[in-house]
Amino acid sequence: MNMTKQLENKVAVVTGAGSGIGAAIAAALHAAGAKVVVSDISGAQEETAKGLGDGAVAVHADVSQGADVQQLLDAAVSNFGTLDIICNNAGIDGELGPLGECSEENYDRIMGINARGVFLGMRYGIPKLIEHGGGSIINTASIAANVAFPTMPAYCASKGAIVSMTRTAAAEYGAAGVRINAICPGVTATALVDRLPQEMIAGATAVTPMQRVGTAEEMAGAVVYLASDAASFVTGAFLSIDGGYTTL
Repeated sequence: MNMTKQLENKVAVVTGAGSGIGAAIAAALHAAGAKVVVSDISGAQEETAKGLGDGAVAVHADVSQGADVQQLLDAAVSNFGTLDIICNNAGIDGELGPLGECSEENYDRIMGINARGVFLGMRYGIPKLIEHGGGSIINTASIAANVAFPTMPAYCASKGAIVSMTRTAAAEYGAAGVRINAICPGVTATALVDRLPQEMIAGATAVTPMQRVGTAEEMAGAVVYLASDAASFVTGAFLSIDGGYTTL
């Protein structure tokens, strides 16, 4: 296998790909040989796709809306003829504050994008992957699914939901040729993390064995592995990419 083009002839959809981890995932998949449908709601997906060049198209999609998700997945087939990889990456952090002060609106918005978005990506993506001979789904969860991040209760709940759905769907569809895994990023240098209180980031870094935050490119490298034939016997896995944070 040519490890630089291990995804040659594959077609991928990446949500939340206008910036941050999503943009890095799209770039890494494209560099590995895949054709990529780059999705976001911000408009920044156009710039991401333009930067990748041939073999990349941009699609505006709100992942909390089933019709948008179906149109996004259809765009992969209409543009490139098939669909092999779905990266349900879109997510937000929402407003910060303890659970006793979390508004219903904040909770609903975070769950609607983070958890519902992954649900819809799998709900409509799994049948389409099966139709085209199987494939790989990689969901972006977080170490916040497994450890506490005070002032982010709805975010943690949404990422826990992603882990649970990933585990269940992997068990249901392994025999159908669909592998479903999740990455669990630690604190990563993105615009989302930049909005968090600096003392929170500094505190997390201080107790991370590698003593630094991660990069979006480090998260994307794990996605390429999970999407590739190198991970052909991997499903229902949760890959923590956190510099050792959750080992302590």
